[in-house]
Amino acid sequence: MTDRRAFLIVMDSVGIGGAPDADQFFNDGLPDSGANTVGHIAQAQALNMPHLGRLGLGAAVRLASGQDAPGLMVNPQGLWGAATEMSRGKDTPTGHWEIAGVPVPWDWHYFPDTTPAFPPEVSARICELAGTTGILANCHASGTQVIEDFGAEHLRTGWPICYTSVDSVVQIAAHEDRFGLDRLIALCRSLAPMLHAMRVGRVIARPFVGGGPGDFRRTGNRRDFAIAPPGRTILDIAQGAGRVTHAIGKIGDIFSHRGIAHLHKGKSDADLAEHLVRLGADAEPGSLTMANFVEFDTNFGHRRDVPGYAAQLEWFDGVAGRFLDALRPGDLAIFTADHGNDPSWHGTDHTRERVPVVGHGVGPQEVGLVGFSDIGASVLAHLDLPAPDHGRSFL
Repeated sequence: MTDRRAFLIVMDSVGIGGAPDADQFFNDGLPDSGANTVGHIAQAQALNMPHLGRLGLGAAVRLASGQDAPGLMVNPQGLWGAATEMSRGKDTPTGHWEIAGVPVPWDWHYFPDTTPAFPPEVSARICELAGTTGILANCHASGTQVIEDFGAEHLRTGWPICYTSVDSVVQIAAHEDRFGLDRLIALCRSLAPMLHAMRVGRVIARPFVGGGPGDFRRTGNRRDFAIAPPGRTILDIAQGAGRVTHAIGKIGDIFSHRGIAHLHKGKSDADLAEHLVRLGADAEPGSLTMANFVEFDTNFGHRRDVPGYAAQLEWFDGVAGRFLDALRPGDLAIFTADHGNDPSWHGTDHTRERVPVVGHGVGPQEVGLVGFSDIGASVLAHLDLPAPDHGRSFL
């Protein structure tokens, strides 16, 4: 067994433009053609990202989209390229599964942008599980706005706040103390099998606290109940071969906790960063670590906050520098993303984009335009493990 270790870090929503089918995906009724998360942020304010820039992030933006990213256009010293998705989705599970070697073979179920959004049988099942006579919201909504709009009524009635979005998802918000965190998580866990049978990707528990409008805020105790991947992922393959696997952040939820030996959670990306740096130093020989950093997406992409997204990119670049300094000779680290979420774009949804593939551990190497599943196949090749069913190594 090789002693080489592999680290696959997903920067949630850090797309780089250029998806050839972007015209088939929409935001607020308009196509995603021309969306470019990193490129447009860098054009709004030059980015200071010396570590990921040196690996080749700027070169990847240019390869994917033909655009320059001011502040990032330096001579690449690492592995660099751009990946194109084949699955018909621009959501978190679809992107992560395909990166891990399992393209999505079905069309997801989405709920209409109407009020009510959910069919009667879904609403009735939520009421049955929650022990209530009704639900609140029942519409497409922003997760922060919906608790502001319905939080007081939730405290008065005890009814859960249920909403969806352009993603294939049902989200349920409830007060962590008054409704109960354990009760909310149990509700979502019990509801999930019904939704998964409908090909709804996720049921998400969204606890919040606070005494009234203006004071409500979501907590870090979110739980995702995702449909299981329909094939063997790189985590399954690594664990099946006796390798130690680590999952940082949402990875456990995204993969239904399959193929994962050790789960590392936190209240924020700052907490997750400490796990990543620590595992860079301490993870076992031959191990696979997969991480997701979600706050690019949740805190800045959906909220269309260009300066905030830029600051998060620069902060994460510092984390990447600390992590890379902790690695051992022979280690492979690949930074990528699952989709885009251009904060300069219209609407508030994810954007269909190519994603960066920038890596440390194999010297300067241009890999060109590759597929999402090629990333996972390359990680397994580095670990001397069998290839997944989809993807081909670019190493």
